Amino acid sequence: MNDLVHQHTALSDSDLEWLHLLVSEWQLLSDLSFADLVLWVPTRDGTRYVSVAQMRPNTGPTSYQDDMVGHLVPRGRRPLLDAALDEGRIVREGDPEWREEVPVRVESIPVRREGRVLGVIARNTNLLTVRTPSRLELTYLQSASDLAQMIAAGSFPYPGEQVEMDASPRAGDGLIRLDADGVVQYASPNGLSAYHRLGLASDLVGHHLGQITAELAPSRGPVDEALVKLASGYAPREFEVEGNGGVIQLRAIPLKPKGVRIGSLVLLRDVTELRRRERELITKDATIREIHHRVKNNLQTVAALLRLQARRMDSVRGREALNEAVRRVGSIAIVHETLSQNLDERVEFDEIADRVIAMVAEISPGKVDCRRTGRFGILDAEIATPLSMVLTEVLQNALEHAFEPAEHGSVEVSAVRGDSRVENARLLITVQDDGRGLPEGFDAQQAGNLGLQIVRTLVEGELGGTFDMVPVPAPGRGTRVVLDIPVTEKR
Repeated sequence: MNDLVHQHTALSDSDLEWLHLLVSEWQLLSDLSFADLVLWVPTRDGTRYVSVAQMRPNTGPTSYQDDMVGHLVPRGRRPLLDAALDEGRIVREGDPEWREEVPVRVESIPVRREGRVLGVIARNTNLLTVRTPSRLELTYLQSASDLAQMIAAGSFPYPGEQVEMDASPRAGDGLIRLDADGVVQYASPNGLSAYHRLGLASDLVGHHLGQITAELAPSRGPVDEALVKLASGYAPREFEVEGNGGVIQLRAIPLKPKGVRIGSLVLLRDVTELRRRERELITKDATIREIHHRVKNNLQTVAALLRLQARRMDSVRGREALNEAVRRVGSIAIVHETLSQNLDERVEFDEIADRVIAMVAEISPGKVDCRRTGRFGILDAEIATPLSMVLTEVLQNALEHAFEPAEHGSVEVSAVRGDSRVENARLLITVQDDGRGLPEGFDAQQAGNLGLQIVRTLVEGELGGTFDMVPVPAPGRGTRVVLDIPVTEKR
């Protein structure tokens, strides 16, 4: 709609916002009217109309098999559009039109904003299935007529009350028509069933909806006056009421076809099962986070025990082996700590990488400068856990073997992340030091070092990537470790 309005019309951005607000609401008008709606806006030169939006009803057959959006018609071809635009009134005159052997009643509703008519809604009703209307259909049509008059007067939709079309109740979910005092004139079968879910044992017609709603909702002390007002439809609001184990979502729309409130339309939907599932998901998320928190605590306990054991070791090699184990356990604990703070099983790995670098850097404090460049981005937990261990092992190996005991140096971890939404996206990680380099004849794929065995197993087995360890090209010195890992997001 933005493109069509900017390309063909002279409407301002504020006018366009009003049309967006209208289009976000007009599914209700379409359903209540049992009719298709097409929004026509005059072109910049005033010689034609362009259709910028279309809506089909959920309550009846469509009058248009084709998509009308983007069509241009010259002024004069559709007299009802001209009359509605020029006179600023709803136009219903004329005989039904025949479209593909289907009789269609056509009406035109001017769209007014701040005294100006921005465009015209063509309301097209398929008359092929017309029958004697029921009480529900008569209520629908009367409510549609009231809304159409409000659109023509510029008093609907309500600014600042834009609703989410997918989340808000629709006419078919449940409908209650109130008079000016908030007394129920009509309640659809679905609307009545929703109130029975709250514990209502009687009919709704003839009763004050606000008072009944406040009585059904559990409260302490006096009746909630705010709830009475909301359920009486005095203001355009959307809210929920819970009682008797049930939850209903209500949306009140004051009806002011001639500028004075004559009543209200209340749309409602039983959302008991939806809210129950949401609460179960919240509970599940909280449980998962608590599990990650406990796993982190247990891993930290294991690391502390290993650290204590290392201090009691007389063997230098044994002490070093235990300290390596402490760092391995610690890297996994960092991932679980991060997961315990998230709602999903995904983590921002840059934070984890920085903490792993800081933890491993304690091997040679002040002598080797460790830093990170680039971004790892957000990774799934099943990638983050083994990758944190791989990073720990590679860094640990560099700090232990790349430099002489008193030598100063640097280790850089760089990450280049591809677009994970694209198939076969990769994460390229390079860990490079400026130390002594690899020994003659060294083969990273055959080396028996435990740390490198862990890296190979995790990268190739769990992460499905590749691992290589090569000398830094001349004239530089040192060792470069390259990790290439797939990071395509799950669908």
